[in-house]
Amino acid sequence: MTRIALVTAIAAAGVDDDLTPLLDACARAGMAVQVRAWDDPTVGWSRFDAAILRSPWDYVPRLREFLDWSTRVSAQTRLINPLPVVRWNTDKHYLAGLAARGVPIVPTAFVEPDMEPLPTLQAFLAAHPHAAEFVVKPSVGAGSKDAQRYARSQEFAAANHLARLLDADRSAMLQPYLSSVDEHGETALMFFAGEFSHAIRKGPLLRPDEGPTNHLFAAESIAPRLPSQDELALADRVMAAAGEALQLGEPPLYARVDLIRDDAGGPCLLELELCEPSLFFAHAPGSADRFAVLLAKTLERVRL
Repeated sequence: MTRIALVTAIAAAGVDDDLTPLLDACARAGMAVQVRAWDDPTVGWSRFDAAILRSPWDYVPRLREFLDWSTRVSAQTRLINPLPVVRWNTDKHYLAGLAARGVPIVPTAFVEPDMEPLPTLQAFLAAHPHAAEFVVKPSVGAGSKDAQRYARSQEFAAANHLARLLDADRSAMLQPYLSSVDEHGETALMFFAGEFSHAIRKGPLLRPDEGPTNHLFAAESIAPRLPSQDELALADRVMAAAGEALQLGEPPLYARVDLIRDDAGGPCLLELELCEPSLFFAHAPGSADRFAVLLAKTLERVRL
């Protein structure tokens, strides 16, 4: 029987809503499945036919350690999604690469640790004179942790936030806050093996004068959503551009494309989650079983 490890983190115990439906679906698909933490040194990863990254959500302050672990584990078993994806997708500099391939993204300026925070922020604001609000966040981040929304009048507070990230040797991102998210929210589209599965609506996560969350991830308001045709078309473009950038030969087993609408009303990419995204199985009946069947077929094909 195929043995599967669903990879979480010790700090994420009990907070991954996808694990229970996926455990049950994998069992129905004829696989023996266990939940194991990436940062548990007692786990023998070679005992498993595959290790599926699900909720190693504490990797952000431990990225080098996590990438070293991913490298070791990918030599012992099949890591899904694979190591090149993990290396590429854990740093949001990938957005610049997708933009270079013609993908419309939320306008983003990357700020590197050797740059001066206040002059860089002032140059960004000058380049976006119509942005009433903007966002500061790290380029390596998850769950909106260390991200904050600012008004233009909060320039110095935002520069201090930026400085804290840069002083910790972390690259940062500056983005206009697109106000459509307050009314429309985000549309997150799930893809399994390159095919659209289901979508959800996320309510706005960053609120005015609310500091970054102290938790592993910010609380989310989630509901099922039927994506529009322009959202589906853009998500397909994003997946194709990522495939070109990664040159994997086949689509990743799972992906989540997070879109919001720009000031002109068109969809644009906020994030592409290929490493450890929530897949919101509970909001799409049958989705966990579809995923488990695809996983079983993938591993059987590799075995043959």
